Amino acid sequence: MTYNSDDDQRWPIEAARAADAKAATDVVVLEVGPVLALCSHFVICSGPNSRLVRAVVEDIEAKLAELGGPKPRRIEGLDDQRWVLMDYGDFVVHVFLDEARSFYDLERLWSDVPRVDWSLDTDSKTEPTVS
Repeated sequence: MTYNSDDDQRWPIEAARAADAKAATDVVVLEVGPVLALCSHFVICSGPNSRLVRAVVEDIEAKLAELGGPKPRRIEGLDDQRWVLMDYGDFVVHVFLDEARSFYDLERLWSDVPRVDWSLDTDSKTEPTVS
């Protein structure tokens, strides 16, 4: 995989925005590309119940399709909805049930990688940044 931060950020950021719009909690985008050869970004979010987890997954998939983005190569974990993994190839979306997210604590495991500011600053129209 060729790693290009500017090009690789668009779809993970759109996935984060879709999750946030569906009321997912603590939405985070991690730039894992420089240390993980499998993908460029992780999008991590959670919800308090399995119904919201499923709704977030469905909305992310629908929003990316609506914008002309990629389709997931596979989605795992929809049966129990504790940790749903959406594999888009270049990035991976993790949608957790709150308790599962606390247990696996991916942000701690990947604490040394930069976080991408995915929020849209409507006042200054600035692009997202990596911190």
